[in-house]
Amino acid sequence: MLELSLPAFEYKVKKQDGVVFIYDIIRKKYVKLTPEEWVRQHFVHYLIRQKGFPQALIALEREIEVYGLKRRFDLVCYDRRGNPYLIVECKAAGVTLSQTVFDQVFGYNLILAAPYVAITNGIRHFCGHLDNNRQFCFLPEIPEFEDFPAL
Repeated sequence: MLELSLPAFEYKVKKQDGVVFIYDIIRKKYVKLTPEEWVRQHFVHYLIRQKGFPQALIALEREIEVYGLKRRFDLVCYDRRGNPYLIVECKAAGVTLSQTVFDQVFGYNLILAAPYVAITNGIRHFCGHLDNNRQFCFLPEIPEFEDFPAL
């Protein structure tokens, strides 16, 4: 897998029938190691270890319905009251973080209504929120869990 701009972490992998799996500490099971999963796992560990997000307040790849279609978000962090707070769309390292990726995460956010969104391909990361004029405001970096600004 490609080297990312996220910190390295200790991980467990296993190979079964020629397919490589990585252990997911959130879902507590081995999942197929794809380029996108490599980014997702790095980002989860980054949020927990570097940014202080509680592991228990993170959900991965849960199904939601958007305009009658079943979709699956990559990563959602909840606040201490259980409300979605940050939704993250992860892409493989080779995928350009375009307006299409932002549109995808904002589509999920129509349902989840998290105040903050982020996108990452493991190399570049963007995080921000919609201001009172519905304009997206970028944050210089992803804040620590305890330092996330309130809207």
